[in-house]
Amino acid sequence: MVLITGGAGFIGVHVARKLLQAGHQLTILDNFSPQVHGDVTELPADLRGHVQLIRGDVRDRGIWERALSGCEVVVNLAAETGTGQSMYEVSRYEQVNLAGTANLYQTLASMPRHGVERIVVASSRAIYGEGAYRCASDKLVYPGCRSTQDKLAGHFDPLCPVCGGACISVPTPEQAPFQPSSFYGLTKQVQEQMTLMFGEALGIPSFALRYQNVYGPGQSLKNPYTGILAVFSNLARGGSEINVFEDGMESRDFVYIDDVVRATAACVESKTGGTYALNVGSNQRTTVLEVATAVNRYFGGKSKIKVSGAFRQGDIRHGMADLTRAEALIGFQPEWKFADGLLEFLQWAASCESNMAGYEDSLKEMRERQLLHGD
Repeated sequence: MVLITGGAGFIGVHVARKLLQAGHQLTILDNFSPQVHGDVTELPADLRGHVQLIRGDVRDRGIWERALSGCEVVVNLAAETGTGQSMYEVSRYEQVNLAGTANLYQTLASMPRHGVERIVVASSRAIYGEGAYRCASDKLVYPGCRSTQDKLAGHFDPLCPVCGGACISVPTPEQAPFQPSSFYGLTKQVQEQMTLMFGEALGIPSFALRYQNVYGPGQSLKNPYTGILAVFSNLARGGSEINVFEDGMESRDFVYIDDVVRATAACVESKTGGTYALNVGSNQRTTVLEVATAVNRYFGGKSKIKVSGAFRQGDIRHGMADLTRAEALIGFQPEWKFADGLLEFLQWAASCESNMAGYEDSLKEMRERQLLHGD
């Protein structure tokens, strides 16, 4: 039996389908948060009747013993995931991401005869902050958070923390230091460390998967706090102006959902002992301006793309994963190129109802808290 927390969410549903096809029995624990699910309160039709659904919240300690009954593997996906929102909804992010995971281990510690043999937790590339860069003088370096003053002046690229000179972003390996620039990233760091620490202490083989920017059909088009692909596609469909932050050259490692599912399922089915943190990415870097341009073109080029110079506190400049360890340990190599995955996403998004509710409100909230500058 596999328990998937947050199993009604974007990644959870896809993982559930994959594991069902592989013959696993599943329990899904989900609270159907309105921010993520809108007014949807049921699993997709193809999962109903094939999985055990427990409606509950990971913050409720009382739900965990029931959810873990008969469970052999836990895939812990339940989390709040908005980078910007985490900077002012601090208590909520702490309660869901940290207290929720603490409840899991409190329950396991009080169940000496539990049957849990493996745990997989959704970590995030956000734990790295800016990640790895290469400096001509100082080799591999890890810049800290960019200053507000530099960004207000239009200087968006990090500088070498040793010599203060220019440096170039390179794929970030798992041994990079933790330097989260958002509270979301900090909660994922601690959640990951909890998972690996208790994995060692309780003798439960555990994986922390540092997902990059996950996208694909089925992701929330309603949540204004996560997913620039969803935001841009909603704007482009309506011909609304697309506001690209900074200078548009900031880049991300967009990893398609099918690749994320393969990596997650490989950890569920792995026979490897011990505890590991692994990057899960695409082996490809894409700028935000490239994304906005491609999305706008798909929907007929009706929107004006404005490169505004505005920026959010907590955002990083560049991100791309080094996948060497994941390939060596679980045989993971991404199969999807961004152009192919983007087409799949846009074809799906075009078939859904456009939903801009809450987007402007989310920006207003950040402005009022001085977390959005320059717009």
